[in-house]
Amino acid sequence: MTLISFVVPAFQVQGYLRECLDSILIQPYGDLEVIGIDDASPDGSGEILAEYADRDPRVRPVRPAENVGLGPARNIGLDRAAGEWVWFVDGDDWLVPGCLPHVANRLMATRPDVLIVDHVRAYWNNVGTRSAMPEVFPESPGEETFRLRDRPEAMRLLHTAWNRVVRREFLIERGLRFEPGWYEDVSFSYPVLMAAERIGVLDRICLNYRQRRNGAITRTRGDRHFEVFAQWHRVFRLMDRWGPEVTALRPGIFERMIWHYLTVLGNGERIAPELRPAFFAQMHDDYVRFLPPEGYPVPPGLHGVKHQLVAAGSWRTFSALRAAHQAEAHARRSVRRVRRRVLPVVRRAAQGARDGLLGEYYRAELRRPIDPSLAVYAAYWYRGYACNPAAIYAAARRLAPHVRGVWIVRPDRVASLPPGVEYVVAGTRDYYRVLARARWLINNVNFPDHVRKRAGSVHLQTHHGTPVKVMGLDQQRYPLGAVGMDFARLLRRVDRWDYSVTSNSFSTQMWERAYPARFTTLEVGYPRNDRLALATRDECRQARAELGIGPDETVVLYAPTHREHLPAWRPPFDPDRMREVLGPSGRVLVRSHYFHDRDRRPRGPATGGVLDVSDHEPVEDLYLAADVLVTDYSSAMFDYAVLDRPIVVYAPDWDAYRVTRGVYFDLVSEPPGALALDFPALLDVFRSGALRSERAEQARQRFRARFCAFDDGHAAERVVRRVFLDGSA
Repeated sequence: MTLISFVVPAFQVQGYLRECLDSILIQPYGDLEVIGIDDASPDGSGEILAEYADRDPRVRPVRPAENVGLGPARNIGLDRAAGEWVWFVDGDDWLVPGCLPHVANRLMATRPDVLIVDHVRAYWNNVGTRSAMPEVFPESPGEETFRLRDRPEAMRLLHTAWNRVVRREFLIERGLRFEPGWYEDVSFSYPVLMAAERIGVLDRICLNYRQRRNGAITRTRGDRHFEVFAQWHRVFRLMDRWGPEVTALRPGIFERMIWHYLTVLGNGERIAPELRPAFFAQMHDDYVRFLPPEGYPVPPGLHGVKHQLVAAGSWRTFSALRAAHQAEAHARRSVRRVRRRVLPVVRRAAQGARDGLLGEYYRAELRRPIDPSLAVYAAYWYRGYACNPAAIYAAARRLAPHVRGVWIVRPDRVASLPPGVEYVVAGTRDYYRVLARARWLINNVNFPDHVRKRAGSVHLQTHHGTPVKVMGLDQQRYPLGAVGMDFARLLRRVDRWDYSVTSNSFSTQMWERAYPARFTTLEVGYPRNDRLALATRDECRQARAELGIGPDETVVLYAPTHREHLPAWRPPFDPDRMREVLGPSGRVLVRSHYFHDRDRRPRGPATGGVLDVSDHEPVEDLYLAADVLVTDYSSAMFDYAVLDRPIVVYAPDWDAYRVTRGVYFDLVSEPPGALALDFPALLDVFRSGALRSERAEQARQRFRARFCAFDDGHAAERVVRRVFLDGSA
């Protein structure tokens, strides 16, 4: 028999589900199964479960015919579980590395009906807070098992399904299942504790309880929070049915009920002000209805006062007390804000009169009407006309001629603009005017912090690659790759986005996790790849000719990414040795990342078959000219794959890179072609024929199917119709 069945419900958690599944499957303990329930999720959660099932037989996906909700979805998993114990883990949470052997050892040593494990609340800003375990059990119970009436303090631990591993036969024997509706954990977790003969506690943090910035039920306002009452009513009905065996637990359960009601009511993100009196009235009714005859342990201090007001049904007094408490907290926050603002004000005052005047001009322009026909474009921090914004601009000129497109560029990049492209120079009055007045703002990075999101304006974030390395908030876990980043400011910039363009479902999932905000995703392909998808042989020949490359030469493009955590480090690559392996007809093009433009050598003629093309624009010319791409963790591989030509992943620092910088998927296990982990192995890929082996070809086709399905040459058109013409993507 399998020891542990993990039941993982998934509904709109595509940005987090991979991390959840990986955290289970890579544990150093293999006697497990994962039953993943795709609860008719409208996002890519079902595809992710199917993908994992294809490569790991321990994963068993299930999809009900319709959305059933979290509780019934868990029941579906329970009915299919074969493990001796069941662990219900939500699809947006994840296990702590290395925890499972400790859990398994405790299960086998003590054979509990339920084993409670510790957890941390993992917030989106990388802050973690401990559970109540240290306060509830100041001294660890160790391997002792107990009944709840012997250690009633156990009910003060968070009442969730995911912090306890439950014996499956125990659940079946007692008929314990999840009920539908919100707060379904209440009517499961307390009965489980009350019915268990053997409760164990593992004083070890085993799970990260994700606190999402948006999308979580606990941060969603609505009347569905009233469903908490029905869940508690079920608990008391079970207590009535079980009779004397749980009578002694009734006072403690009652106190937990009132505590929970107060927690829900006290959260301003759950109960809207107009619903608070009705919620309080139901609290009072339940207080009167379920109050134990012998009373219950009323908490001391302010919490005890709240209990007394609930008992009396005194909503006005309760509301006034809450308002006074909020006013006091607001005053403390205001003092802190004033202190934080003093230094920035002093700094701004020293920035100079010109910046101050331009700032005033920008604020004045913000008060003027939005120009209904103005679209402002930018790319790579105003480096010029490039990437997805350039492709969208060209498509908009054709499909939406009523839209006036204006580019923002740095002074030193003006000469790089194509003829006829209207522009403003960054930092000038015209720059601030168009930023303030534009209806559409399109960028493949974020606009600066000083840019304000106006009502009626539309911000389109196009990104500039499919992510291999972790991005956004996920970088908080890899501080070496996030030096100098201000994540609070990053989120303020992300909150300006109305649309986010993605090239595949994988990018959609990762951006949702890295940039948690309320934007709409346009999963349409990358506009910059339209040219690659539609390229003709003549265009490829022309691209080669402009580089001085003949039709019979074999061209290898080497395009590594940068290492922001190791800015002076470069992958070991000898272009001359590479060219020797290619033979007399071989050419090697070397392109550094744009972050390295200070290190570039002047572009010149090829020397011995090696050409530095670091400053060649656009990069799509190089893709069209190359027969083979060699890269490491760069998004170039996703673009180049559109051409269906050989790709070699050269990752000499893979082990260090994934640990220090962080990656979203195992590029070594799922490469887009041949793989080399050191330079001799890279040369051997070309010598041995592994470059075009059947294995490499199959890997490339799998990669293309996964990442390039939308790159059909019409991505820019889909974006323009959705964003500028109010059509469907």
